[in-house]
Amino acid sequence: MGDFYDGTKLLSMKDLNNNQPEIYLTTGNRSIGKTTWFNRYFVKDFKTKKKKFCLVYRWNYELSDCADKFFKDIQRLFFPTDVMTDKRRANGIFVELFLNDVSCGYCVTLNNADSLKKFSHLLSDVDKMLFDEFQSENNHYCPNELNKLLSIHTSIARGNGEAVRRVPLYMLSNKVSLINPYFLSLGISDRLHEDTKYLKGDGYVMEQTYLDGIAQQQLDSGFNRAFKNEDYVAYSAMNVYLNDNASFIDKPKGNNTYIATVRNGDKDYAVRFFTNLGIYYIDNNVDYDFKVKLSFNASSHDVNYILAGVANPYVSMLRSVFEHGLLRFKNQECKSAFFDMLRYQIL
Repeated sequence: MGDFYDGTKLLSMKDLNNNQPEIYLTTGNRSIGKTTWFNRYFVKDFKTKKKKFCLVYRWNYELSDCADKFFKDIQRLFFPTDVMTDKRRANGIFVELFLNDVSCGYCVTLNNADSLKKFSHLLSDVDKMLFDEFQSENNHYCPNELNKLLSIHTSIARGNGEAVRRVPLYMLSNKVSLINPYFLSLGISDRLHEDTKYLKGDGYVMEQTYLDGIAQQQLDSGFNRAFKNEDYVAYSAMNVYLNDNASFIDKPKGNNTYIATVRNGDKDYAVRFFTNLGIYYIDNNVDYDFKVKLSFNASSHDVNYILAGVANPYVSMLRSVFEHGLLRFKNQECKSAFFDMLRYQIL
């Protein structure tokens, strides 16, 4: 693969407890070959070991032309004599893939998670799953997306006469946002740093990849030079998060307005707005006389606090200002508390 992505090291790693992971995540700059490497790995594993796979998409329209989307590029590069086709199954609820007329896998969508429960026996021969672009560039996730992914994995992993079996999930993405639902749920958001290459958790391993040569090629293209001032070019080439500001821990100065008190666990935090800077700030210098008090989950809830849901305007505001780079924290504790609070607001 030359200067392109290679996932061999990620797949060889153990998790935080030195066990074999069941979730592998990789993020990096665009066009480095993440999708190509994993698509090829899945096909090779089927050809040599008969390991069938399941491709996870978000929306139902993505089931159209699954075989071409998955196989076209790698066929030209690695499998010129092979042919992949697809057929709709269960009235279009999922798609079955065939390599040279032999069933090799399936394509499913998160939005069909409930319907797939009824057909889980048809997916019981799946050995591994691939979810490409797990971070949405426009922050457009399925309603209750995380639970839908868990439901699909549960349906597949109980097959072959076993209540639970190991079905590894490989999740690929470009860098988009630290507060995507998967990072929040796995506790990655507040552990990830710019120079982090590999991160281990309970049951998962993650890598951040940056291939400088490909980034430079992208920056040198005439098209990207013309749009060099756009955030998307930096996101695509330079491995920076599209929706996030890289610097969060700071202490702004100037006139400020107290916005709300927010509780996480048994600790309270203050949210202030610095009018001269247009910056919101979270610290632990709380004004308990201020009337707006929010808790983000039942265990933190208390008298005179509002239990804030996803639709709460303060929750929406905090998400929005963070993604626009307008939120700062007094210290790592305040930053971690913010990520933990948002974990309860996963879409």
